[in-house]
Amino acid sequence: MGVAHHASYLPWMELGRTDLLRRAGKTYKSLEESGVFFVITKVEVRYLRPIRYDDVVEVRTRIVGGSRVKLRHEYELALVERDGHPPNHDADPSVPKNGVLAVAGTELACVGSDGKIQPLPEWLAPGE
Repeated sequence: MGVAHHASYLPWMELGRTDLLRRAGKTYKSLEESGVFFVITKVEVRYLRPIRYDDVVEVRTRIVGGSRVKLRHEYELALVERDGHPPNHDADPSVPKNGVLAVAGTELACVGSDGKIQPLPEWLAPGE
């Protein structure tokens, strides 16, 4: 069909979370080494328009809340380039005006190496 499989979006969202963490000065590896792990408890994806093979897409990721033990992220998967050119809604009606092809959300729970729920690190807790 020439479009990305719906399951492909989840690894892209994971890369968005990993990059967000890296921009905060941490790596997921360093979290794991300190005994902090995250497990997905909820995923929602709204597919607005298909991502085609060879599209260049930007994954915009942000933390939007959580609790003492959970984090919520939101994502926008936005078209940056199609067929080697910036997206052009006027020339291609399959391109949304705002460029956003999908929106999504995840909820992650913080667990220890034993798999039991534990509080988020202080620096990552919402409101910090």
